[in-house]
Amino acid sequence: MPLQRSNTADKFIVDRMKRHRNSDVARAVRKTRDRLSQQAGNPDFDRELLKLHARAMTGGAVVIPLLVLAIAAAGRLVGVGNEIGLWALFTLTCYTIVTFMARRIERTEASGLNPLQARREFLVGHFLCGLGWAWFVLLGCEACAVDQFQVIKAVVLLLAMAGTAVMASSLRGALLATFAVPVALYVYAGSRQWMPVEAIMSALLVLSLPFFAYVARHLNSSSLMLLSFRSEKDALIAELETAKSMSDEARRRAEDANLAKSRFLASMSHELRTPLNAILGFSEVMANEVLGPMSNPTYRDYAHDVHDSGQHLLDLINEILDLSRIEAGRYQLNEEPVMLLNIAEDCCHMMELKARNKDIRVVQDFEQTLPRLFADERAVRQITLNLLSNAIKFTATGGEIRVRVGWTAGGGQYISIRDNGPGIPEDEIPVVLSAFGQGSIAIKSAEQGTGLGLPIVQGLLAMHGGEFELHSKLREGTEAIAIFPLSRVMEELPALPTAAVAARRR
Repeated sequence: MPLQRSNTADKFIVDRMKRHRNSDVARAVRKTRDRLSQQAGNPDFDRELLKLHARAMTGGAVVIPLLVLAIAAAGRLVGVGNEIGLWALFTLTCYTIVTFMARRIERTEASGLNPLQARREFLVGHFLCGLGWAWFVLLGCEACAVDQFQVIKAVVLLLAMAGTAVMASSLRGALLATFAVPVALYVYAGSRQWMPVEAIMSALLVLSLPFFAYVARHLNSSSLMLLSFRSEKDALIAELETAKSMSDEARRRAEDANLAKSRFLASMSHELRTPLNAILGFSEVMANEVLGPMSNPTYRDYAHDVHDSGQHLLDLINEILDLSRIEAGRYQLNEEPVMLLNIAEDCCHMMELKARNKDIRVVQDFEQTLPRLFADERAVRQITLNLLSNAIKFTATGGEIRVRVGWTAGGGQYISIRDNGPGIPEDEIPVVLSAFGQGSIAIKSAEQGTGLGLPIVQGLLAMHGGEFELHSKLREGTEAIAIFPLSRVMEELPALPTAAVAARRR
């Protein structure tokens, strides 16, 4: 189990403990997205759409003019006359005006655009281009030898409508402003002659105009959606930059706080240990009556109490320093080959007197042969002693503690300490594993402790690459397992041959 860390939010930065904050943010994002996705009424998006339309018109400035020139050249070849040249000149002039308008708007900053005026100018320019196509519809060809000239006009109009629908999709109404008049004139001219083919082409043009308008509207919606996503992306990037700056500030403050804590602990540990040494030494001298007997036995009991309280305070200081060094990553491991069986056996002997005072039986269940571990002997002893101390502390009189040492399924080694005490409620296990955390049973029984033993065990195991598991049930007992990984197990080396064996081989 990894080292438990506090998840309390920094109240000066952001309160992540408020669950409703996520729903509020999601609601705000959804509302903003709906607002941004609206097709009209957003001046910022109107400016962006005008910029997109200007970019499309300048990028495709040669498409429609090339079509006009091709039509003019083909008309001259079939003998339409000089009128088609004048038509081509007028139409090219109209498209040139629209192109210059587009380049002017493209070079203008979006914040300096007047959306209504720019849209009006574009629509007027497209209407002038539509007048050019209306002139094309009215062109005649009495001297040319081309059949179905009106059908060719309809095909040309369809091509021009398709190109305009794609190019001018960012400007709503541009297609209708350009081709409403030409299509109406074509239908009027076809109705006067009422030829079957011309009637079919008239119906085709009438149906094509709303169809291409529908296509242009959907392209416009896609452009709006693209702009909304881009705007949301920019907002998210800004939010990420803000969060990053807040995180950097929080990290800087945390580093400052950690430095202040380290300085405080270093100073206070020295300031507290100096008088504690005197308290422990003098109280032990008085309790043992080294300098002479004490006439009042109550004073001797007081001296024992003073010595026990001072020892408890010294242990607390040592545990706090150990935990702070582990959390700061400054705990140095003196790694060497150690025997886990020997360490566990020594710790059991050390705690035997304490267990015997409570009439608790410590049962040792060890594997017979285990290879050595590459670990810090002091850390392994501290892990074992902390777990044994907790088990003895919370086991009732006459109970039993079983200590096991053996192999794990993955090839590592473990120490398991199981007691038949009152157990820990499942919802209190995270509290017990946190720093200074104590369960309700420990509080009710008023057991003396600081709540730092298990966090220190977790930190030391994490530094060894191991894991810590705590299993407990109410009224059934608790089992604490310290697991060392396979990478810490040292392989047995074969014995070196003796001199007799070497001589026999020679």
